[in-house]
Amino acid sequence: MSGVEEKLAGLGLKLPEVAAPLASYVPAVRTGSYVYTSGQLPLVEGTLGVIGKVGAEVTPEEAKELARICALNALAAVKSVVGDLDKIARVVKVVGFVASAPDFTGQPGVVNGASELVGEVLGDAGVHARSAVGVAVLPLDAPVEVEIQVEIANQ
Repeated sequence: MSGVEEKLAGLGLKLPEVAAPLASYVPAVRTGSYVYTSGQLPLVEGTLGVIGKVGAEVTPEEAKELARICALNALAAVKSVVGDLDKIARVVKVVGFVASAPDFTGQPGVVNGASELVGEVLGDAGVHARSAVGVAVLPLDAPVEVEIQVEIANQ
């Protein structure tokens, strides 16, 4: 088990199997020293447990936890192309999409769920640039979607 996975285990988390794509794409692509993930939904064992808009059917607190699950799924996608999460030199960027009720403006707080997870498990390598975007709807009526971009250490 890698050091990153040991940290996840210490948080009571385990990397999931990479979710099958919903359309014509792959979960992650490596080009040179970088890995770009596709947007990851908060799927747990292939199931979307919560649907709806944040600020309406979904509370910001629930959505923050869902963003954390999205980040965990993104790390699994990274591992699927590099084999070992300890190869991550740094998280370059996190992009979070939040399906938002018309008056909801707390997208940054929701996406903190993803940012905080990568920071907890990667330490200084988890410090990243970020965007938190409110959108009208996401695939499968998911409340949150997260993608990450990471740099892989030259070994």
